[in-house]
Amino acid sequence: MKKGVIIAIAVVAVIVLSAISIYNSMVKMDENVTAAWAQVETQYQRRADLIPQLVNVVKGAADYERKTLESVIEARSKATSIQLTADDLTEENLAKFQKAQDQLSSALSHLMAIHEAYPELKANENFCDLQAQLEGTENRIAVARKDFNETVQKYNSSIRTFPKSIFAGMFGFSQKAYFKAAEGAENAPDVNFNFE
Repeated sequence: MKKGVIIAIAVVAVIVLSAISIYNSMVKMDENVTAAWAQVETQYQRRADLIPQLVNVVKGAADYERKTLESVIEARSKATSIQLTADDLTEENLAKFQKAQDQLSSALSHLMAIHEAYPELKANENFCDLQAQLEGTENRIAVARKDFNETVQKYNSSIRTFPKSIFAGMFGFSQKAYFKAAEGAENAPDVNFNFE
């Protein structure tokens, strides 16, 4: 009888230790998603911080329709007003966030095209520096989004596989949403230097 009790205790101990190990690995993966999301937010914030500087340089170097500047300022305001945490990463919330960021990207592309239409702006060193920083930031955003999607994929795969799927449900771990391409991203952008 003692041997049976010892075996039962050993089996329970193995199950408990396995559950602890699985739980800890899911927590680590969840934290990786949170960290990856923080990197995405950091790059979007970097872009938001650079925009006022770029707008001021352009204002000082070229006198053109205020509509373009106002659309950039308005799009930046909308984009920075949507705040998501890693716990809010649902398809719907991520779509709202991405829509605001896409509007900002579109407004920025119009602003950046101004530099082709205004030769004196091309020569403005501040504008060129800020343009290079914005282009670099756009690249960083793309990399951060790719890294985020890879981290989410690992997390989602992990919590959906057996036996982790059992523990994920028990401990409240749920799937996270991915970044998706903006609607119409498969089409080449329309470049138009007519700012009327």
